[in-house]
Amino acid sequence: MIPIPHKAKQFLVLIIKVLIVGGAFYFIYNQLANNDKLDWQKFLVLFKKISVGGIAFILLLSVLNRFFEILKWQNLVGFIHKISLGEATKQVLGALTAGLFTPNGIGEYAGKALFFEKKDTKNVIFLNLICNGIQMILTVIFGVFGLLYFNAQYNVITTKTVALLFGLLILLFLVSFLLKKFTIKGYSIERLIHKINEIPKPIHQKNIFLAICRFLVFSHQYYFLFIAFDVDLPYLIVIATITSVYFLASSLPTFQFLDFAVKGSVAVYFFGILGVNEWIVIFVTTLMWFLNVVLPVVIGSYYVLNFKILSPTLSKGEGDKT
Repeated sequence: MIPIPHKAKQFLVLIIKVLIVGGAFYFIYNQLANNDKLDWQKFLVLFKKISVGGIAFILLLSVLNRFFEILKWQNLVGFIHKISLGEATKQVLGALTAGLFTPNGIGEYAGKALFFEKKDTKNVIFLNLICNGIQMILTVIFGVFGLLYFNAQYNVITTKTVALLFGLLILLFLVSFLLKKFTIKGYSIERLIHKINEIPKPIHQKNIFLAICRFLVFSHQYYFLFIAFDVDLPYLIVIATITSVYFLASSLPTFQFLDFAVKGSVAVYFFGILGVNEWIVIFVTTLMWFLNVVLPVVIGSYYVLNFKILSPTLSKGEGDKT
């Protein structure tokens, strides 16, 4: 293997960082500037009706949403390295920026791994899988109950279809249980469960608690944005619709920068049944994307541009596990 000179490596890293940040901002601009369904004049008229306190509250929910994600990562990665809140913030926001235009945010896994020694790469990727996995599981659980409640009110899906879906879900669990020892390239469900069990229970419990807090924050931020746009509907049906949208949208493979478009399409269908104007749904979905993805990416861009590849002899965390 031909060694790369240090200066050449630094230049290559600089190019990659500029491409990541430049690409992120291009995709953000492209989605906001070329969306024909966004009527900014209507938006400004309604936005002016929102009080300063209301705007501050919505922004606070965005901060809390990302803060709980940062706490989740700090908690989980503490299994291999103790890191500060500042270091966890840098890793989460930097990785979010790196994963913005990769399918289902896959780049986020590589982004976080770069902050650690090469020998920790597999563990970091696994911990990130746990971090995202619990959020997905909660999205499915809340989403299923939300969809059932929504369906009970509006009968979108027939009882036969619901029974079929639950039957398939039970079948999937049975197959997973029966094939838990089945190995593919050294990996199996049994080995995965064993690896999960290696992480202390208090870490798992805190991870679940923080994931629930995060889900409640961003789902209610969605709810309060609809309230701010004068959507007057019962609390339970709006929350059920929101959880259904997140559940169904999360089931579709997509790029992070297109996430709001996918959620927007699903939301337009469900909220359309409730009689909510399409443009309001699109604006609320776009605002959710802007507040919870675009703003963190802007901050994360700073961390990406200031990222330095450390010497292999140095720890990427702030200290080893004690």
